[in-house]
Amino acid sequence: MEESLDVWFKREILSQEESLTRFLSRVWSRRDEVPDIRQESYARVYEAAQKERPQAPKAFLFTTARHLMVDRVRRERIVSIRAGGENEYLNVLVDEISPEQRVVAEEELARLARAFDRLSTKCREVVWLRRVRELSQKEVAGRLGLSEKTVEKHLRTGARLLAKYMYASALTPLKTERDERDDDETEREHGTRERD
Repeated sequence: MEESLDVWFKREILSQEESLTRFLSRVWSRRDEVPDIRQESYARVYEAAQKERPQAPKAFLFTTARHLMVDRVRRERIVSIRAGGENEYLNVLVDEISPEQRVVAEEELARLARAFDRLSTKCREVVWLRRVRELSQKEVAGRLGLSEKTVEKHLRTGARLLAKYMYASALTPLKTERDERDDDETEREHGTRERD
């Protein structure tokens, strides 16, 4: 006689609660969402086990949790731009990424973060709201108290400068003092134009 689903679930899945919680806490940056992801993982595993019990229950549970995190990242379009910092969840969420690809991706994110920080405050706000938060041009204008034409100008300027900064930093990883002075002059000119 086959054991009931509930008995199997308690023995094979619920017994993994401590290690699953530890795993989720380590890879998911928003700690308050860990219990929700854990519970949703349980629900999906239980639902799948009603049709057919997995051969490797623990692996199935952790894979389900990982897929839920990937789904959340896609759905919420989480963008993490951190210069330096360890994006540990990249190792977990994308199995096929190589160590070399990971290093290149982290360096590119760091370059983007530095380039983004070089934009004027208003330009940075416009680019963030428009491209990351995906607000409409009209919504950005309303939120920042600008005309739509000014939002468009800041967006165009921001895109141009980000491309320039990214390209320059890719070609010259280490800057000289003269380069820094030239950049400062460009920033002052950019800042003056942004106030117009």
